[in-house]
Amino acid sequence: HLLCFLFPPPPLSQIDQMLLSTNLTSAYVCVCVCVCALGTCSLTHIFISLPCSHGSPFNYCVPVCLVQTECDLEKGLEMRKWVLSGILATEETYLSHLEALLLPMKPLKAAATTSQPVLTVAQIETIFFKVPELYEIHKEFYDGLFPRVQQWSHHQRVGDLFQKLASQLGVYRAFVDNYELAVETAEKCCQANTQFAEISENLKVRSPKDSKDQTAKNSLEALLYKPVDRVTRSTLVLHDLLKHTPTSHPDHPLLQDALRISQNFLSSINEETTPRRQSVTVKKGENRQLLKDSFMVELVEGARKLRHVFLFTDLLLCAKLKKQIGGKNQQYDSKWYIPLTELTFQGPEESEPLTIPQVPDEELDAMKVKISHLRSEIQREKRANKGSKVIDRLRKKLSEQESLLLLTSPSMPLRVYNKNGKVMMFFILNCPYTYMMPVAVVFFLGLKTSSLTSMELQMLTSSCVKLQTVHHIPLSINKEEDESSGLYGFLNVIVHSASGLKQSLNLYCTLEVDSFGFFSNKAKTRVYRYTTEPKWNEEFEIELEGSQTLRLLCYEKSYNKTKQNKEDGDSTDRIMGKGQIPLDPQTHQGKDWQRTVIPMNGIEVKLSMKFTSREFSLKRMPSRKPMGVFGIKISTVTKRERSKVPYIVRQCLEEIERRGMEEVGIYRVSGVATDIQALKTAFDTNNKDVSVMMSEMDVNAIAGTLKLYFRELPEPLFTDELYPNFAGGITLSDSVAKESCMLNLLLSLPEPNLVTFLFLLDHLKRVAEKESVNKMSLHNLATVFGPTLLRPAEKDSKIPANPTQPISMGDSWSLEVMAQVQVLLYFLQLETIPTPDSKRQSILFSTEV
Repeated sequence: HLLCFLFPPPPLSQIDQMLLSTNLTSAYVCVCVCVCALGTCSLTHIFISLPCSHGSPFNYCVPVCLVQTECDLEKGLEMRKWVLSGILATEETYLSHLEALLLPMKPLKAAATTSQPVLTVAQIETIFFKVPELYEIHKEFYDGLFPRVQQWSHHQRVGDLFQKLASQLGVYRAFVDNYELAVETAEKCCQANTQFAEISENLKVRSPKDSKDQTAKNSLEALLYKPVDRVTRSTLVLHDLLKHTPTSHPDHPLLQDALRISQNFLSSINEETTPRRQSVTVKKGENRQLLKDSFMVELVEGARKLRHVFLFTDLLLCAKLKKQIGGKNQQYDSKWYIPLTELTFQGPEESEPLTIPQVPDEELDAMKVKISHLRSEIQREKRANKGSKVIDRLRKKLSEQESLLLLTSPSMPLRVYNKNGKVMMFFILNCPYTYMMPVAVVFFLGLKTSSLTSMELQMLTSSCVKLQTVHHIPLSINKEEDESSGLYGFLNVIVHSASGLKQSLNLYCTLEVDSFGFFSNKAKTRVYRYTTEPKWNEEFEIELEGSQTLRLLCYEKSYNKTKQNKEDGDSTDRIMGKGQIPLDPQTHQGKDWQRTVIPMNGIEVKLSMKFTSREFSLKRMPSRKPMGVFGIKISTVTKRERSKVPYIVRQCLEEIERRGMEEVGIYRVSGVATDIQALKTAFDTNNKDVSVMMSEMDVNAIAGTLKLYFRELPEPLFTDELYPNFAGGITLSDSVAKESCMLNLLLSLPEPNLVTFLFLLDHLKRVAEKESVNKMSLHNLATVFGPTLLRPAEKDSKIPANPTQPISMGDSWSLEVMAQVQVLLYFLQLETIPTPDSKRQSILFSTEV
């Protein structure tokens, strides 16, 4: 099939004549569907294997090429028939394999009760375990599908058949669990009994109709592997059938459900079954298909290298792209490959610790600053109508900086081992192009592959150019000119409910948004227990910094305490599905709530969203409640309370230190908005029960209340007056001058601001000491709190109120945010902050603090 890519498809008229002159019921191998990106068209190649007219035992492949568009519904529905015809043909072949297994079973059972048995009853039941049941299941499926395809119409329904087939996967589970024992028993029986050895090597399989050879010989081991192979292929076929079934078709939800069941079944096998030895040998390259490809960063002798990784049904291939994508003559250079039967993943407890070089966050921020500068410069040159050579030169620099950031940013390791124990280390690119690559379909039921010769390896690597599905390195330089730079401001999200669950689960959702192409978890709903229709109705406020995508992930909560610990976080929880929606500035311009539904793996989650632009979010509005605490000057609050640090700050930090220091993503993960508003009201009205309320609330809501307090101050904690000086002082190159400047500026703050900041600073350092558990480093904390503590009111912001260039505005905003982060990070990294004696005594001997 790989060779078919090398031949151009014949004219459609020729295909029509060929198909009209052929009895389609005689097509016994059918429909391998591959989607290729050629220009702007999506071409679907269908390879239909037909018997040769001259009587040869070999078949030939007819590549049919159809251009698919959204409006071309008729052709899309016709594709369903082709896919189903192929499924029928493979079902017929599969049934013949099961029949061949059942054929010797009856005489063997009959002989088992005689004085000279070939095998014992126990041996027969072990070797042929669940084979009769599998035959009955697929015979019923075939008998139901065949008449429907024969009497085809675009309204024909087949989803119920696939759903029923998927619901019977428990029989496959039993077969798979017994597979290794069946093969071992068969091998032992062959060694002990020459008669059974002869039978097992000469099992006759009925050939497809109209074939010259009516029977073919297969070994018992090869036939026992067929059910294992079948369940994987069925899942891939369901993908194709669902792809060509319109969402409005009655079959669509049924096929989605069948696919969900199949995927969960395979996932459970991967999690619970150790890799099994495959005794069946297939010809090199036979039935090899590409399952997934993606860009990843490989660690080679301490250096990071960009690789394009291809996962086939039988091997994992790691290649290097010789020429940048976009060039006319792309070529891949193979670096290494591992047959899947020789590939393992070892946990950290099983492997020797490896030294993983990490790039400091400060260096990554410096790269981002350069990227922002280059983007702004490109936009200025375009507005000035400068020559293309100048812009091309800037684009080249931008590409170099983005490539460097792409190599150095990823920090999530993935180790792959071959049978000799050699380790290949990858860093996963956390971006939309490659998010699911490590959660790959590396099933233990991979085909057995012998070592490839250099020629075979070269041919396989060359074919990757045509097979690749990920065509662009994930760099923003590859985006179209008119693509949005993302949203800056606040996104309020209400997670309403979920539907489509087939069984009661303990379900929760997490919300992620991207920044500089990397996603981070921003919110998490409560666990809704034991229901098929969870109704959270929880609102979150998420801060966006150039975000382009909102991602939603649904998890089933695991309550197995023996497997959980703080360092694992949610690793033992099972992901049920993921979906995402683009954050388009054009779509989110209105102030009204927008309802949407995110479909994922058969589950639908209902959301409402409302975006507040950065211009509005910058406004620090004075409170209309003079006796409250939110929106009131910090000096007014401390004077009224007769304290050095506001009561709200002390209460929130005390509760977080009591039970939130090991919370994963503390201060980064948003709390429920209604809880935060309840706490805000309680503090504003001086509610005496506020401490009781806090003890019963999620700790993320308390962290969110503290951040909201600082964000709603009439002026930032670092004051509007001193903010430009802090932003300038952090850019000083001389370390001595920088320290002198920054400390003098800090000590120039009003005393309530200074004491409150130092109180908060000590707390944040203690949070960072638990980084191994809560995943919040000093840099992460500075990223969260920097803009909150330093961002000036709108009138003092350097951002224009009504910008005309959204891209340069976004970049300018990014630069300002980075400066705010760097200022706070500088103070977080100082071991001690020397203060004059008068202020030192005021801070250290304050009973309130």
